[in-house]
Amino acid sequence: MIRKLRVIIFAGVALLAACVPLFAHHGGATYETDKSVIVKGTVTEFVWSNPHVFVKVDVKGDNGNVVHWIVEAQNPVSMMQIGWSKNTFKAGDEVEIDAMPAKNGNPVGFLGSSSPTAPRRRIVINGKQFQP
Repeated sequence: MIRKLRVIIFAGVALLAACVPLFAHHGGATYETDKSVIVKGTVTEFVWSNPHVFVKVDVKGDNGNVVHWIVEAQNPVSMMQIGWSKNTFKAGDEVEIDAMPAKNGNPVGFLGSSSPTAPRRRIVINGKQFQP
């Protein structure tokens, strides 16, 4: 009986240890949650897939060079709950996306929570405010 109990406890601890990286993956430590950056440019690709949706945008810098930005959103199911679809963006769209910038300075941004009650970040597509 004690041996079975030890096996069950060991299995439980092993399962919990395996889940720790999943919690770390979903942390907000990568982004400046108290800052904002406007990613303004041309959509090159819209990736509608798990585990996260991505909008890839070419932004022309002040020096004339193009910077390839990636704006990360939540998963497709969560994004559908707030009005997004696989057709929300298409290559060639001119966009302005208000995002949280990456802490390391890379051209990566995050839209934040997709909760229906969370505040929405400003998104303009081809001159029109996105209203789901």
